Amino acid sequence: MKRVYILCEGQTEEAFINELLGPYFANLSIYVTPIICTTKRTTTKKFKGGVSDYKKIKTELAILCKQHKNEKITTMFDYYAMPPNTPNIGCAEKDLYKRMELIEEAINKDIEHQNCFFNLILHEFEGMLFSSPDSFTEITDVETVEKIREMRNEAISPEHINNSPETAPSKRLESLIPNYAKVKNGTLLSKSIGIDILMQECQHFARWVEKIKSI
Repeated sequence: MKRVYILCEGQTEEAFINELLGPYFANLSIYVTPIICTTKRTTTKKFKGGVSDYKKIKTELAILCKQHKNEKITTMFDYYAMPPNTPNIGCAEKDLYKRMELIEEAINKDIEHQNCFFNLILHEFEGMLFSSPDSFTEITDVETVEKIREMRNEAISPEHINNSPETAPSKRLESLIPNYAKVKNGTLLSKSIGIDILMQECQHFARWVEKIKSI
């Protein structure tokens, strides 16, 4: 069985990896392990989640790459919330998918570890949940589901849903569904949607999954 470590941003991504990606890749004899990024280390404690400095991500990736030289390391970080000191994060390429390719290439070059390939989620994890608006019937009313459907239809793909930090997918959902719980509901919805639809609707995510499969 092959092993892949996924450095991720927080508990929402950790749950998604454990509950959806884990079983999917296990069927392919690939064992994936989520690791929430450590943002601060002391002699007695590690602080995790909420990354505000790219250098912290780079440090954690370097540690993982050295600890697991014979395994692959990848990541699951929201593009829209990446720190401003991330290599090439200000790339102005108009084509969204080409832009992600250029940014990820710059980060991989900066990290300089052959067993690591960086991955960004467009624009954040919650964007992928717009892949199937009908899935939201599990947590909200029909009227709200229709509003979510309209948002999805206005965008090229779920991965294109984002205008600013104020209108990011998670902000939209929290506005429409006041009791929306990111970890609990995000996991429930993604499992309801299923990885096949997520890959069909989210091109960049699909490329990442296929890259892991090809290891």
